[in-house]
Amino acid sequence: QVQLVESGGGSVQAGGSLRLSCAASGSIFSWFPMGWYRQALGKQRELVAVISSGVTTYADSVKGRFTISRDNAAATLYLQMNSLKPEDTAIYYCNYQNPKTYWGQGTQVTVSS
Repeated sequence: QVQLVESGGGSVQAGGSLRLSCAASGSIFSWFPMGWYRQALGKQRELVAVISSGVTTYADSVKGRFTISRDNAAATLYLQMNSLKPEDTAIYYCNYQNPKTYWGQGTQVTVSS
């Protein structure tokens, strides 16, 4: 059984930075993709960034501002978020697919203008 636990969310002003972490436990294999998704109030969940075998993909809205990384030895996924904007406000979820999909409980990110 796979478990994902996110941390690092919080409240920041526009232009600030946050670093999200996702600690994974269970049968985690480095060749399966892990990613970050977010869901703003009243909106559908959307992809933020994904990493698979070292290859990264970003949503256009976060390119150049967010960086996804993965420590396979520690089974931890990170999301460094810089130059945050109010529109980045959302609950951020960690995702792992093997190919069954697993989700964390989410962590709230609030960016004020």
